[in-house]
Amino acid sequence: MPNSRPVPTVRRRRLGESLRRFRNDAGLNLDDAAATVGWKAPKLSRIENATAHIRRGEVTALLKAYGVCDLDVFTALEDLARDAGKRGWWQTYSGIVAPAYADYISLESDADNVRVFGPLLVPGLLQTAAYARETISGISMTRTPEEIAALAEVRLARQAVLTRPTGPLKIWAIISEAVLHQRFAVRPTTMRDQLRRLLDCAELPNVTLQIMPLNATPHPGSAGAFSLVGFPNAMPEVVLLENLLGATYVEGVSEVSSFAEAFDRIVATALPVDDSKALIAHMEEGTRP
Repeated sequence: MPNSRPVPTVRRRRLGESLRRFRNDAGLNLDDAAATVGWKAPKLSRIENATAHIRRGEVTALLKAYGVCDLDVFTALEDLARDAGKRGWWQTYSGIVAPAYADYISLESDADNVRVFGPLLVPGLLQTAAYARETISGISMTRTPEEIAALAEVRLARQAVLTRPTGPLKIWAIISEAVLHQRFAVRPTTMRDQLRRLLDCAELPNVTLQIMPLNATPHPGSAGAFSLVGFPNAMPEVVLLENLLGATYVEGVSEVSSFAEAFDRIVATALPVDDSKALIAHMEEGTRP
């Protein structure tokens, strides 16, 4: 049976893009760079385009040829090579979870921090089970009840990164005040419980939560929701954009920097953390019978 070509997952794309960047920084074209490790240019091209495997030792050889000296970079890229095809817990749901979503979960599992602007929904990492089921049901126009329940399970399972013993994921979430006014006719207590969940999460040392007030001045978040995913060892960030058709990733350094600047401006426009908590608490109190 012939070998199958590796799927260009986000991990492979991050690795390939990083190797391409270091090659360019070293002033080497594909032919010259490949020759330094005894390869032909097409092999290196496939690696940079995320359609070929590369072993950890080969990553090390390339980085040395490119004159990279930072040990953190060696560690980060060697680990990416090791984990590029690694199966995660989410593979159990492979018939339910779309490939792009699986890619995002793998990014989240590798990440050090996530910055999220949510103008329409509470971010998945901060949702309750009931809120997850209700919102997934509303968005997923063709999913069966069983699939919706499975997707809600996945969303809750993702939240383990917030309390993982190896270093909890840091999340900075900015949520529109309009999201907090949403009500659910079938389960009237859904939003009250979700507001309580936000207050509980906001007490975690790795969670920063702000609310964008209804009377906020115009800001870059008006263009829509996005998530900035950051990694240890100074690895490049990745941006996630979502819509009805699925997920789109922004991985170019200059493009990602635009979203980072936009997030900083959104932070400056939103309510301060303490005021945000006070607003959520006031609204949670108002939903009680």
